[in-house]
Amino acid sequence: MLHVDIPTRADIERLAAIRSDACLSIYLPTSAVTTETEGDRILLKNLARTGAEDLRAHGVAKKTVDAIEESLDDLVDDSAFWNYQANSLAVLATEDAVLTFRLPTKLEPAVEAADRFLMKPLLRAATMPQSAFVLALAQGSVRLVEVMADLPASTLEVDELPDDIASAIGVPSIAGRSPSGRIQGSEGQKVRMRQYARAIDAAVRDTLAGRETPLILAATEPLDSIYRSVNTYPFLAEEGIAGSPEQTSDSALAAASRPILDRLYAASLKEFAEEFEEGAAQARTTTDIVKTARAATYGAISVLLVDINEAVPGVINKNGVVTLQEENTPGSYDVIDEIACRALATGARVMGVRRSDIPGDGNLAAILRYPL
Repeated sequence: MLHVDIPTRADIERLAAIRSDACLSIYLPTSAVTTETEGDRILLKNLARTGAEDLRAHGVAKKTVDAIEESLDDLVDDSAFWNYQANSLAVLATEDAVLTFRLPTKLEPAVEAADRFLMKPLLRAATMPQSAFVLALAQGSVRLVEVMADLPASTLEVDELPDDIASAIGVPSIAGRSPSGRIQGSEGQKVRMRQYARAIDAAVRDTLAGRETPLILAATEPLDSIYRSVNTYPFLAEEGIAGSPEQTSDSALAAASRPILDRLYAASLKEFAEEFEEGAAQARTTTDIVKTARAATYGAISVLLVDINEAVPGVINKNGVVTLQEENTPGSYDVIDEIACRALATGARVMGVRRSDIPGDGNLAAILRYPL
């Protein structure tokens, strides 16, 4: 079983804004099988040692490096922590704190010591729609099912979620007429269903607040269309799961949702490619690192794709001017990662992808809000 905690956009923006004399970023593949985690612990210890040596080489104070090493040793020794893992682990450490994220994507071992965290691997986890919520909606029942990569689906407890349509609207049957006589017949039943749908939308709002996780609707008509007409969650998928979900298990709903997630991801890449082609005709695209860095600095990027695997060492100044380097030195970092963070901070949509998904087969591609 995988135990996953994927960072939200808000998490990524907050982490990307952190600056410290010593930020150590460690990524490593892990196993969800408890008996196989000993090797993962050893790998983390080795990567932590490499990171500490890099911090010392960068001139970071011994007291600071020792504090980080001690915190990471504590994490290595935390048996309870290692009992619950996923396919990869992100460890972001400063002198004051160690943050971890268990990720569904399989990442290569990586360590970076700088004055900021390496964010691209987290972007990949947030970009890939590995998880979803399925709203299983019928007149006689409703439940919100959480679906995650390789993790058994489970029904969530949602406060104030109605049991069924009758309890939501306070009547024994949706076929009855209202005291005024207005709500009756087939049209009256649709009014009742709309009231039911609004109650459900209000109940799940707190659970979904701040997320960008796809919500997939499992319902039949007319409830499907009615719920979509009152839904306030911006990431409700256009494609739903057909058929009544009342007799469908959580695991079956999860299995039906995963092809939809794959198609959502493919559609987002296709949409980018089409917008990139259209923007190119208007001088609103670039695959050049120097130009993209300037665009990110001044908030000119609308959508950005970055290669999560290739690191380009260097620095970018406050005006967006790039100085590339052959290798990492004290004060340098991955400039592609910094471009992604600057774009995020100005409201751009940023996706961490494989190189093959990037137009022109470069290490980044940007659609601009206006020509530069």
